[in-house]
Amino acid sequence: MNTKTTNPNYVRIFDTTLRDGEQSPGATLTSSEKLEIAHGLARLGVDVIEAGFPAASPDDLEGVRRIALEVGNPVPGESAFSRDVPIICGLARATKSDIDAAWEAVRHAARPRIHTFLATSPIHMRYKLKMEPEDVVERTREMVAYAKSYCDDIQFSPEDAGRSDPEFLYLVLGEAIKAGATTINIPDTVGYTTPDEFGQLIEGIIANTPNVEEAIVAVHCHDDLGLATANTLAGIQVGARQAEVTINGIGERAGNTSLEEIAMALHTRRAVIGLETGIDTTQIVRTSRMVSNYTGISVQPNKAIVGANAFAHEAGIHQDGLLKNQATYEIMRPETVGLNRSRLVLGKHSGRHALKVRLAELGYELDDEEMAQTFTRFKDLADKKKTITDADLEALVSDEIYQPREIFSLDGLQVACGTIGLPTATVRLTGPDGELHVQAAIGTGPVDAAYKAIDEIVQAPNTLLEFSIRAITEGIDALGEVTVRLQAENGSLPRRTSPQSGRAYRFTFGGHGADTDIIVASAKAYLSAINKLLAASGRYGRPEKVTEVAVTEPVS
Repeated sequence: MNTKTTNPNYVRIFDTTLRDGEQSPGATLTSSEKLEIAHGLARLGVDVIEAGFPAASPDDLEGVRRIALEVGNPVPGESAFSRDVPIICGLARATKSDIDAAWEAVRHAARPRIHTFLATSPIHMRYKLKMEPEDVVERTREMVAYAKSYCDDIQFSPEDAGRSDPEFLYLVLGEAIKAGATTINIPDTVGYTTPDEFGQLIEGIIANTPNVEEAIVAVHCHDDLGLATANTLAGIQVGARQAEVTINGIGERAGNTSLEEIAMALHTRRAVIGLETGIDTTQIVRTSRMVSNYTGISVQPNKAIVGANAFAHEAGIHQDGLLKNQATYEIMRPETVGLNRSRLVLGKHSGRHALKVRLAELGYELDDEEMAQTFTRFKDLADKKKTITDADLEALVSDEIYQPREIFSLDGLQVACGTIGLPTATVRLTGPDGELHVQAAIGTGPVDAAYKAIDEIVQAPNTLLEFSIRAITEGIDALGEVTVRLQAENGSLPRRTSPQSGRAYRFTFGGHGADTDIIVASAKAYLSAINKLLAASGRYGRPEKVTEVAVTEPVS
């Protein structure tokens, strides 16, 4: 006997990502994708994988059969009750043909289960099934017994239990158990109940269903009112011992109870709730991303546990507290769910402490005065941009560490472009000694041509990392601002070593330019960055604190 089922505080995790989750609009999976997800669910440690609805199509049947064969069997030397060998379940309506198909698909598993269901709410019985209550009781009895003739592990669900008459549920569930059901699952099919109502429903079923102690009570909740996780917790806290869930909470309409939310709620609040699961929480993020990639359903950034912002912090007060003690603003560690670390998002709400830590991670060592100047400029930039990137930080620091004189300045620019002829730019620059330099170049466009002409004059090898344009005023004569980030080529500057990693980096420089002519603004921005590079190199005088300039890209 599986010792988990004898532990009164153990909650089975029944994952229906491959069945109910696949019913999300647009989430159709290929059989190979289903197999990969099933392997991921096994690594995650789920107890039951509902692999599909075999009667839906021959392809669905074959997909469930492959999962039963490849995921539902132990490797040599393992027991069938190893945590790595989940129960493989197939869904079937309460008809013999569906049950036949389900058995054909799951019979290859070491631990097969057939899950059959029949609606019990007045609205479903009258309008969908067109059956009288006594006929529903008889069909339940007959079909559970028929499924039992195939295997010992049978699950029965009274569909739309959340809107069913409790007394009728006690009767139907009692007959299902008598006919051989080993799990009775209570679905809130349309997400209608509140936690208090659903908890009372489960309490009533446990207290009033004949022979209920012979079966595991399960809960299956939908999120139409955003209460799926709360309802599931309410159910298991009053005695249910199987939670039906999906990865990322995908499923019909608004989705199902989220596996990661239930697993982490029980893990994080174990001292209060007193229940446990077999989930390897470090596999949660990995499995979440796999399901998101295969289904094409993105995880919303603020999704609990697995959203991009779940362990991200922007507010300065939060960042400062987190850096002093992680428990101040995180109730679980990101490593617990498979992430490497928390993420400090630098934006307009960030404080000096978070900025200093991030600069140190990038290899910057600033004194108090430099830090104060950089923080002021950081705040100004953060008011214009939603998120500050590492490239932004590098440019800010290089601006504050030294203010180079204008070595080269733009004296004139003329371009020719369009659909006829080659894009050409002629650039006239004033050099460090006041001399004029004129150069023409051809490029893929006017900006590229202008940059190539500038390169021919200044001879400062670099790689352009970023080029962005935005309008900073309104109207047809709007002033345009261009921002560039460029990186010194190997050998053109001494390397900077990060004190954290010990790796060598290349220097990065930023430049800004504004003009009503966007090509002119582009040239000004490029020259601004080039002048910083030249000043750091020492070609036109002593470099100012070049060893303090931070960088991003590791040198191989």
